Amino acid sequence: MFKKILIANRGEIACRVARTARSLGVRTVAVYSDADANAQHVRACDEAVHIGGNAAKDSYLQWQRILAAAKATGAQAIHPGYGFLSENEDFARACADQGLVFIGPPADAIAAMGSKAAAKTLMEQAGVPLVPGYHGRDNDPALLAREADRIGYPVLIKASAGGGGRGMRKVDRAEDFAASLASCQREAKASFGDDHVLVERYVTRPRHIEIQVFGDAQGNCVYLFERDCSVQRRHQKVLEEAPAPGMSAVRRAEMGAAAVAAAKAVGYVGAGTVEFIAEPTADGDIRFYFMEMNTRLQVEHPVTEAITGHDLVAWQLLVASGQPLPAKQDELKIHGHAVEARICAENPDAGFLPATGSLHVLRWPAHVAFIRNADGERFHDPAPVRVDTGVVEGDAISPHYDSMIAKLIVWGEDRAQALARLDAALQGTHIVGLATNVAFLRRVAASASFSGADLDTALIERERANVLEQPGLPLPLAAAGVVAQAIAAEVALEGQDPWSKRNGWRIHGTARRRFDLEVGKTPHVATLERLHDGATRLTVDGEAQGVLATRALGGDRYDVSLGGARHTLSVYLHGERAAVFADAGTLELQEYDPIAHAGAGAGAAGRLTAPMPGKVIAFMAKAGDTVKAGQPLAVMEAMKMEHTLSAPRDGVVAELLFAVGDQVAEGSELLKLAEV
Repeated sequence: MFKKILIANRGEIACRVARTARSLGVRTVAVYSDADANAQHVRACDEAVHIGGNAAKDSYLQWQRILAAAKATGAQAIHPGYGFLSENEDFARACADQGLVFIGPPADAIAAMGSKAAAKTLMEQAGVPLVPGYHGRDNDPALLAREADRIGYPVLIKASAGGGGRGMRKVDRAEDFAASLASCQREAKASFGDDHVLVERYVTRPRHIEIQVFGDAQGNCVYLFERDCSVQRRHQKVLEEAPAPGMSAVRRAEMGAAAVAAAKAVGYVGAGTVEFIAEPTADGDIRFYFMEMNTRLQVEHPVTEAITGHDLVAWQLLVASGQPLPAKQDELKIHGHAVEARICAENPDAGFLPATGSLHVLRWPAHVAFIRNADGERFHDPAPVRVDTGVVEGDAISPHYDSMIAKLIVWGEDRAQALARLDAALQGTHIVGLATNVAFLRRVAASASFSGADLDTALIERERANVLEQPGLPLPLAAAGVVAQAIAAEVALEGQDPWSKRNGWRIHGTARRRFDLEVGKTPHVATLERLHDGATRLTVDGEAQGVLATRALGGDRYDVSLGGARHTLSVYLHGERAAVFADAGTLELQEYDPIAHAGAGAGAAGRLTAPMPGKVIAFMAKAGDTVKAGQPLAVMEAMKMEHTLSAPRDGVVAELLFAVGDQVAEGSELLKLAEV
């Protein structure tokens, strides 16, 4: 086993690798950018080396600096994590040239599977079924358009060197092909340095099922069953589970054998994932097609660990150090069911725009850091909840990297128990300071399609009415939470004598207190009235809500009775804002001074502003152009994804305020839009 390894990554995966390394007695070296100087992965490792600026291209993709850091610190091997350099064959070869072990597959295997087009050719030769499409090297736009016509719409354009949904577009009509192709190629070039694409028939009810494979240097190769990753938005995974619902033992064995054959065809060593697109057949089974092979550890690997009891990072270290696989195929078993939810800083109701900012509050349900295996045996006390994260309360989510805050993994004896635990765990996840997808994840998991295992990659769109733009916590209950917090704060300041009481007692009449609140940009008024009998009545926007009784439970938690119904609320304050969490959902409110806010924001309507920090990629209009509301005007890149911004109203473009390539701050006005 190695004595010291360098982890060439950041965030939750670097922290996760460091934990397993420590459990095996292996020392670790972190690398970090300017933005990550105080990041948790730096603190999780025994040593740390600075490697450059904020952008990944100036730091985490600078593999010469990473190699130098490994040599300078005496590391024997480099773990690439996922993303960044994990599938870079040149980096893998450079490690070998420097006498360092690359904790991943051989460079030749990365090369063979790194190109989607080349991998499909290899799989075709091996007899693995492929989705009909064009996988050639000639990427002339006219040729690709003709191939799309031949295949038949809808088609899928995919970056050959890509992953994570970047450089991928579904195209429904021939007239949209050229624009989608250009966007795919730009995104692929920016993310992977390669704008080559392939075109395939779009499977109309596709399930995304992947097989975890593992090989060693002795020629052994096994599969650790499958994961269903069908629930996606913009081709990026949202919920993953293992095993795949409805998978027959015969089909599981068939897909597993195909995945092992694919790995052996390229002399694979280490952890890898063979991904398949599956579609239903008339007899209720599935037909599967090879999609690609990811030559690295996957984001969703914890669900495989949960159902097998094996630590896959430990396997990686063992295999990379020359040892054989810890288990044979007939020793691997499935135990229970696991689901992973990717918690991201984004606004699902605004097209999943990424969010940045500080994590003022970051509270998790009771959990373990990660699941240990017991010498290759099934864990005897499986942890029902696991959180993998690279941040703590007070940290910030920056625009320089992806938007994932954490992975929440739950395990159950069966799928029903796992889903019940997932809902409870998401309900107990409290994040304040920026927009997140936590409420959205709860709604997706509770939807009829997901809970009923009616899975395909269009699930979110199919359930749009139930999972997007849904009301959160009812306003009266959220207002009651704000009032409960205010009452508790006043009680804490009271003395023992009657003159310092803050309960608003009056000789004549009742005491009223007004709370001016705002949800989004909508003002609301809550009124607290103390009656002579000691009871308190709450009115919101003129409607009586009933008698209110509150009791502080400690730790930002309050017992609230409103109109006879009792609730446990968590209330977190940051500045003038209050975030209220309950089992029914969450709502963020702001207390404001209506006089100070009078007339504010009157001139803000109708402006095209940057919804997040990022880079201007393109303008689709020039000064003097007349545009219609909803017409695409600009494209921005943020957190590795492109975002199209549309005209907020009819008008004439008076002036472009930035140039293509400029970095812009959140809220920056991108162009002047005059009246027609």
